[in-house]
Amino acid sequence: MPDTKDRALEETGRLSGDVRQLAGKLAQELTTGHHSKHTFHHSHSPSHAPSHSEEAIKYGELIVVGYNGHLTAGDKGRRRSKYILWKRTRANGVKPSKRHLVSDPKSSKAVQDSAQHSVSYTLSRNKAIIVEYNQDNDTDMFQIGRSSEGPIDFVVMDTIPGFQRNARDNVTQSTISRFACRIIVDRNPPYTARIFAAGFDSARNIFLGEKAVKWYSEDDIDGLTTNGVFVMKPLGGFTPSGKPSVWREISVGGNVFSLRESRPMPHKSHQIPDEDNILRDGTLIDLCGATLLWRSALGLITAPSELEFQGMINKINAGRPQCPVGLNTLVLPSKGSLNMHEKHPYVYMACGHVHGKHEWGQGDSENRTCPLCLETGPFVKLLMGCELSLYVDSDCPTFCFNPCGHVASDATVRYWSQVQVPHGSQGFHTICPFCSTPLLATPFIRLIFQDNTD
Repeated sequence: MPDTKDRALEETGRLSGDVRQLAGKLAQELTTGHHSKHTFHHSHSPSHAPSHSEEAIKYGELIVVGYNGHLTAGDKGRRRSKYILWKRTRANGVKPSKRHLVSDPKSSKAVQDSAQHSVSYTLSRNKAIIVEYNQDNDTDMFQIGRSSEGPIDFVVMDTIPGFQRNARDNVTQSTISRFACRIIVDRNPPYTARIFAAGFDSARNIFLGEKAVKWYSEDDIDGLTTNGVFVMKPLGGFTPSGKPSVWREISVGGNVFSLRESRPMPHKSHQIPDEDNILRDGTLIDLCGATLLWRSALGLITAPSELEFQGMINKINAGRPQCPVGLNTLVLPSKGSLNMHEKHPYVYMACGHVHGKHEWGQGDSENRTCPLCLETGPFVKLLMGCELSLYVDSDCPTFCFNPCGHVASDATVRYWSQVQVPHGSQGFHTICPFCSTPLLATPFIRLIFQDNTD
């Protein structure tokens, strides 16, 4: 019989159900472009929240796909596995104002003025268009890139798949731009967030060189960055019924284009005028080396809380699942739990039967024969998917990704197994969102516990 703590956790889950159902409708409106007028307030996070005493307004989160709640070497400063976008104490957004033709952009007044934001489009050796940007008191700006310079709010490095990682997590040559992109968020409800390629450097400038893809007409100037900023907005939102859509490329001016044949291709593709650069809940952002997930504050209401997640793990463990060979009780790990080798569950990927670690049926180093059904396949240690922002629902984590063994809910593994993320200059593949390991032809498996045996 569950103890008082377990009953309290289960009761919390039941009480949150009604709230989640109402929030689901609001989240669906947000993902389809019909924004709620409600203001959502969130408590401070020591790492990211503004320092002022008033309760902060949370716009949303950016999660680096492939890191299960923390970087391999630990979250430090602005380089983290997740970045929370809070409403700033003072607006720092900018918007384009005037433009002019110059012969030498680096000697122009707009570029040399350290207080002036500008974008320089080099058309030839002695011809460039400079677009000046003015302060916008109605928006906040957040910048993402590889650079550790001050203007970058969220430092992102190349993601290494889990099976290739080591403690130092080194990358020999990065393909992520130093100033990759910027996100502009309206300071007033519904706090619409928009993404633009390229970010401003320490001198508040963006330079598109002579070889960069750009185009100019009497009423338009725009361009693409070298390796591109790609986005994918799921159809139906970040929900169990959501489906991946096509990837698009975002320009410096925030326009939407179909993908080039390959990322470095020196030609623009077709503009998609009926699509926009608004980030909706569940939008994926690919920076050519790392993929980010945007979760809006409203959409996160449907994700499980830490308390609910722990309650679901406790419920599975309360069934006292056993290893059919060793007959010892298995325990699904959770955050902060001790490493109990003899109780840690493993799974036969060919069938889904969960066991403890043992030597029975070991053929070669890669495969084992399940003693319950005699299926032969990899024998993998189960790992909890702890980054809850990657979940599309709050159901019990009873499935795992193949081949890495990260455990998540049924709807979550089904959703991510359909999502093709960019790989290389023109390829795509499916990955586990918790470790970036490429998924196999059978991308996930249902876990079969020998539980409630008393």
